[in-house]
Amino acid sequence: MKTSATVSKKIRIPLTLAALIASGAASNVSAAEVCNDGLWADAMIGSYHVHPKKHFDQFNPGVGVECWIAPQWALAGGYFRNSLTAPSFYGGGVWAPEFAHWGYIRLAAMGGLISGYDYGKWGIGHDHKLGPVLAPLIMAEYGRIAANIILIPPIPSSDLPFTLGFQLRVKFW
Repeated sequence: MKTSATVSKKIRIPLTLAALIASGAASNVSAAEVCNDGLWADAMIGSYHVHPKKHFDQFNPGVGVECWIAPQWALAGGYFRNSLTAPSFYGGGVWAPEFAHWGYIRLAAMGGLISGYDYGKWGIGHDHKLGPVLAPLIMAEYGRIAANIILIPPIPSSDLPFTLGFQLRVKFW
């Protein structure tokens, strides 16, 4: 059994690192200079698991940010409570090519690292709880409001099936 001090330490370390990186980046350049194609706040809402005989938590609250550094490229990171009711942190990139853009709808792919699941042999770290993710997504955008639907591949060592993740987004600039 994990103590609250152990869980708190696991959460505090990534948050401290993120704050240090953000403060260091902010001292040299402004977010508007780096995110010149848009800065979005993401709210993770929930998920749907393609597995009728097993229970997963479908309500997955969380927050994140997307920093669009070019029209087709973004850096993304954030936190949510995953379907196993564990904290998950993610970070990586988004590629949204222009050839997959039709009006308000855009197809994209995101890749990076995510924590909070048992990745088995694919995991990083002593407990294998940090692992790679590569997922297609559908982006719907209208002005400063948008939504993402993410198709998260299965994680067999955590017995997780294909999952659809749902995010709402708001653009700051």
